[in-house]
Amino acid sequence: MDCHILIIDDDKDLCVLIKQCAAKEGISADYCHSGLNGLEMLEKKKYHLILLDVMMHGMNGFQTLDKIRSKSNIPILMLTAKDDSTSKIYGLRSGADDYLAKPFNMEELIARIISLVRRYTRFNEIQDRSHPLIYKGMSIDFDNRSVTTQNGTFELPPKEFDLLLYCARNQGRILTKQQIYEAVWKEAYVYDDSNIMAIISRLRKKIEPDPGTPFYIQTIKGIGYRFNKEV
Repeated sequence: MDCHILIIDDDKDLCVLIKQCAAKEGISADYCHSGLNGLEMLEKKKYHLILLDVMMHGMNGFQTLDKIRSKSNIPILMLTAKDDSTSKIYGLRSGADDYLAKPFNMEELIARIISLVRRYTRFNEIQDRSHPLIYKGMSIDFDNRSVTTQNGTFELPPKEFDLLLYCARNQGRILTKQQIYEAVWKEAYVYDDSNIMAIISRLRKKIEPDPGTPFYIQTIKGIGYRFNKEV
């Protein structure tokens, strides 16, 4: 696999090991040992994915994540010695795409890297070509701003289409209500979820085989929503 990743972790030996294992799969890797250095490297080079450690001196992983997310939608896989649900939920709420607790199996890490990079690359290539997004039982048409499922073809109002497209392009990633609101409404989140919930309800009635048991746009209790990664 031809891709380039950035490792931000203050464990120097682990950085070297990940770089060596990634190289065997055709994945090239740069690494640095602080959040600040990572942000500097992101300004100079283009990467397909970031491995980001939570527990670092100075700027920690969550602070670094916030800085990256303010500028980029690049896939971010967080690494941490903490295997507690609080840290995991916080990372996902803040915009991480995946989460792996140390110590981890290196083969699993590489598999997750490959999966995230393929998904991200596929969406960006499709977006650039303006071709429809195709999923199991669903097609999203950019030109007509419509969606086709077994329920039929629907030309969607702007907010419905933008919300569906945002979720689909981030397939498999848990999105908070704040992330969805700011991406779709293009304004600061005001902690009023009624608009989001109303639009998702309308979308589900159009696209879901069974709106009561959503298949495409899944609710992640306590966090937000996720477009089904299995389609």
